[in-house]
Amino acid sequence: MPFNNHLKSYESLITPYEEIRAGFISLALEKNRKATPFVEEAKALKVFASKAKKPKDLLKIHEIKSSLLTASGISDKARNHLHEADKREAIKGLIENFLEPSGKSFIDELVYRFLLTRGDSLGGSMRNIAGVLGEWKFTRILISTCSVSGIEFKYLDSKTKKWIVPNSEPELEKQVKGLHWVSTRSNRTLIYNLTVPTVKKNVDLCLFDCSPDEIILGKNKNSAHQNPDKYLALGELKGGIDPAGADEHWKTANSALDRIRTAFSNKNCHPKTFFIGAAIENAMAKEIYQQLENRILANGANLTNEEQVVSLCDWLIKL
Repeated sequence: MPFNNHLKSYESLITPYEEIRAGFISLALEKNRKATPFVEEAKALKVFASKAKKPKDLLKIHEIKSSLLTASGISDKARNHLHEADKREAIKGLIENFLEPSGKSFIDELVYRFLLTRGDSLGGSMRNIAGVLGEWKFTRILISTCSVSGIEFKYLDSKTKKWIVPNSEPELEKQVKGLHWVSTRSNRTLIYNLTVPTVKKNVDLCLFDCSPDEIILGKNKNSAHQNPDKYLALGELKGGIDPAGADEHWKTANSALDRIRTAFSNKNCHPKTFFIGAAIENAMAKEIYQQLENRILANGANLTNEEQVVSLCDWLIKL
């Protein structure tokens, strides 16, 4: 069985403390990186706002109208649904209820409230960043495994939606939404985050027995992704590193994988299923390993263990 190449027991799947710590540090660094533009905006806001002698003078500074809305608690999404009169009312409320009572410190109060709303927006985007970082790490390892094995590949660019032959692009993993290579058997195409018609749900990783031009994303009936027979393997990837959410992530992934197996079985198809997770605790490690031994799952790996992920990627490439 392929998982035996990198897993000796369920303990092999458990995420060690050192990796949890490293994961939290990576998340903190990414959060700081994403927060930098907001901090710079706040600095610019303070420069412009310093022209005002009193809070109501802020209304005369055209450059900061958008920032005043933000400081009022109106997000970028929310402002698209408001009339101009509503926006003026929100800014008026900010000035009368918060800035004027602050006296001479009204500019600092404005900047604090601007950052409060921006921080809210950052928090929303950060909820998904662990998954994104996990996807990037998996992609880096998959690309490296192809390269070391001497397998040429093309990638689906997330922006242009075109298949491109790589040319030493920096941080290539951030652009990849799919990979294509030719195995000893045939064309193989891997698509990320695909709504699978057979399951009617999004699946993190789908490996097809076809070339990229056979996949026309959307509702085209002739596309390979509409044909259950074309699926070789489907996998769930959970990049969250927080042990507190590990069990919940596994329950979600396990339900998704079970749903996949049932839906394809109803079509008399039996593609392989696999799981990759960053935060794997003792109890879930036992459950995952048991599924591997019982051949419910075809393969599994801990994302924080490169040896395991390389082995799983090698298995995927050779399917």
